[in-house]
Amino acid sequence: MSTAEIHQTAEHKMQQSIESFKSGLTKIRTGRANPLLLDTVHVDYYGSMLPLSQVANLSLLDARTIGVAPWEKGMGAKIEKAIRESDLGLNPSSQGDLIRVPMPAMTEERRKELTKVVRSDGEAAKIAIRNLRRDANEAVKKLVKEKLASEDDDRRSQDEIQKLTDRMIADVDRLVASKEQDILAV
Repeated sequence: MSTAEIHQTAEHKMQQSIESFKSGLTKIRTGRANPLLLDTVHVDYYGSMLPLSQVANLSLLDARTIGVAPWEKGMGAKIEKAIRESDLGLNPSSQGDLIRVPMPAMTEERRKELTKVVRSDGEAAKIAIRNLRRDANEAVKKLVKEKLASEDDDRRSQDEIQKLTDRMIADVDRLVASKEQDILAV
């Protein structure tokens, strides 16, 4: 493995960490409705647990309400129960074939709590990126030790990996700031 391959692998893994962080952010409620919020809800469908999106159509009815339209008539009660029992704190209501899931208004205290959650998730993402930097630097040092790369390559690749790490951490900081702004917007 060359230093370029190590650099490329590190960049790919860091990008995956950021994508994972982004997907985690979508699950943090801001008060606005977002169908992705229900991605974690699973429904009992004839004995197997399926994600809600595989048994119903999810849509936005307005800025604060998600509409869930089951594909089968008998699934409405099960879907409603699954949403109510999820740890999202939502209270769905049935209207014929459509289940309405209103987003509760956020209190000041809850907003501050959510910003703390976002910051800690951001810090976890930064730690993952720094661990990837350490792994990449160790892989380059191993190449130098085995005489497959020079010490100049070592220094150059460490600088490149550090610049990459700084760029990725700046991306995480931007995402955290953006989400905090979303949460604190009334």
